[in-house]
Amino acid sequence: MPFRDNETHLRDILEGIDHIEAFLTNMDLDAYKMDQKTKSAVERQMQIITEAAKRLGDSAEALCPGPDWKGFSRMGDILRHGYHKVDDEIVWNTVKDELPPMREAIMKALRPKAW
Repeated sequence: MPFRDNETHLRDILEGIDHIEAFLTNMDLDAYKMDQKTKSAVERQMQIITEAAKRLGDSAEALCPGPDWKGFSRMGDILRHGYHKVDDEIVWNTVKDELPPMREAIMKALRPKAW
């Protein structure tokens, strides 16, 4: 069965970002570190985001310039395979610093066009 199309992968990423933002409402890093449910939920959404990024493959940068697509793919590998090494601060900084510009880049890329 083939993977979903690129537009759907981009929309999956946006949905993951929305979920993460909702999970982290009114939360700081210390509260995040202490809340296992939220950490698990954020890490799951990051797995989805990073898998969608990986599925975009080499076309990611051409489709949606700006985000560190290869870095997100590598982060996904850590979340899936090196789960015992996940650093809460790195996840926190990624979602706070890198997801908002990623959202903007994807929104720009999804402006009406022929897919």
